Amino acid sequence: MEHSQFNGQAWQRNNSASHQPNRWDWMALPIIIGILFFLAFGASQMATPYQVGMPLEITLDPWYLPYYLLRTTLRMMTALLLSLIFSFVFAALAGRYRLAEKIMVPALDILQSIPVLGFLTITVTGFIALFPGSLLGVECAAIFAIFTSQAWNMAFSMYQSMRTVPSDLREAARIFHLSSWQRFWRLELPFAMPALLWNMMMSMSGGWFFVVACETITVSNHNIQLPGIGSYIAYAINQENYSAMGWAIGAMLLGILMYDQLLFRPLIAWANKFKYEQTGDQGGQESWFLTLLRRTNAVQGVTARLIEYFERGLLLFRRNYDGTSIMARPQRINPTFERVSDAVIAALVMFACWEIGSYIHSAVGWGEVLRVFWYGFLTLLRVTIMITLASLVWVPIGVWIGLNPKYTERLQPIAQFMAAFPANFMFPLVVIVLVKYHLNPDIWLTPLMVFGTQWYILFNVIAGASIIPTELVYAADNFGLSGWMRWKRFLLPAVFPSFVTGAITASGGSWNASIVSEYVTWGNNTLTATGLGSYIAQVTATGDFPRVALGISVMCFFVIACNRFIWRKLYRIAEEKMSF
Repeated sequence: MEHSQFNGQAWQRNNSASHQPNRWDWMALPIIIGILFFLAFGASQMATPYQVGMPLEITLDPWYLPYYLLRTTLRMMTALLLSLIFSFVFAALAGRYRLAEKIMVPALDILQSIPVLGFLTITVTGFIALFPGSLLGVECAAIFAIFTSQAWNMAFSMYQSMRTVPSDLREAARIFHLSSWQRFWRLELPFAMPALLWNMMMSMSGGWFFVVACETITVSNHNIQLPGIGSYIAYAINQENYSAMGWAIGAMLLGILMYDQLLFRPLIAWANKFKYEQTGDQGGQESWFLTLLRRTNAVQGVTARLIEYFERGLLLFRRNYDGTSIMARPQRINPTFERVSDAVIAALVMFACWEIGSYIHSAVGWGEVLRVFWYGFLTLLRVTIMITLASLVWVPIGVWIGLNPKYTERLQPIAQFMAAFPANFMFPLVVIVLVKYHLNPDIWLTPLMVFGTQWYILFNVIAGASIIPTELVYAADNFGLSGWMRWKRFLLPAVFPSFVTGAITASGGSWNASIVSEYVTWGNNTLTATGLGSYIAQVTATGDFPRVALGISVMCFFVIACNRFIWRKLYRIAEEKMSF
């Protein structure tokens, strides 16, 4: 006993000594403390006293931009964390339970098609009521609106990855009798991690696209502009201040570079170990910050302790963690229960459609409904053309970037910045050119629809190409595949599941973006393209709620129809024929 006690004390002393700070700890400590300090300071500013009607002044002084950048980045990071949790829950349920899939996937299609402004209008009053007398209510409304611009593509990415886990890995999980809980944490989540991280980057960049609308909130005829880059941009556009817009672009670029170097690049480099390989990995991205953290002693000790506490919390949350339990065995769904559930879902959908149709008929009439459906068809035509052109451009580029890790490191922040560039900054140039040369808005406003959403295709294709097993690349080389045959037999099938995820999100985002791209205003000039997006923008501006409901309902109808009859079929093809 004494010998055992002595050994235990010696182990504790050695373990404690191994966690003594070294020179790398002293280099990493200022960075970590600085990040924590600024996050704490920004969080404290979110809960200041506030009553609706109190002025929140926004200044175009460039010296305030670091503070505005901190507030916006904190909102987007909070929304990103919530989106990550939502993606885990959505994918775990929809990817494993057929009944949940029947309900949750169409629901996600609907949520994806609802404009960000629609969520903001519905939820802002409720959040303010939750935190009376505090700015936190308005902050929560803005964070939730940003969440709605980030969560859907991450959820689709997780769902697609779980449905395309290689069959040999699934068979190994069955052989080892892993429970559903174990399969998620030890197989499905690690396999989905590379693609999920690329979609997290896209979500952050996509959040910048809508940050102007999310930080400028109207409640009870009061316009609330939260301190942030989005409200700064809105104010600069309203004042037609080109120098302030240039300062805002510079601040955005600085913020993107910072969280790329301190968050996303370390995560991408760390996730390289999850790449599905049967041979040794031939390299991947590197991160100076991750290398610095790996050389520390004290920071790694604290991190290991936090991970240990997290794992203990998971064990407490899931007490039946025994992989050999009855829960590890696949359970068959009762066919009768499945048919009854299908009937109930169909009845609820028909009832909802009847109620919405009755309300719209009584408020606006069927003639207006037919006119709005025609507008929806025009917008559908624009979305189809733009997604096709974007795919032809970005799929080859994404495959090339994904297969060359060195170029990925260099181009990653550039792609993030381009994806984050707000379409609002394009409005002056577009309006000036179209007015000067008398161009048709129905044609030349169309590219704005895909300006902020085409990057979903690029980021997902890069993610899909980066996880192609090295042995498949070697096999293609050994078989002498080149030119079009290489694309047809190898590269396109390899990235097809990731492309479908990017295309379905880009398509839904383009419908959402049509609201700001078909109705463009700059100064005294307003350009309108005939379509569903401009219809919703105009009736929203006049406060015509029945027509707003009609426009959003028609948009939901088109998005769901495209997803069910096009994208879902492509999903099935990806699962059955084009997964590793």
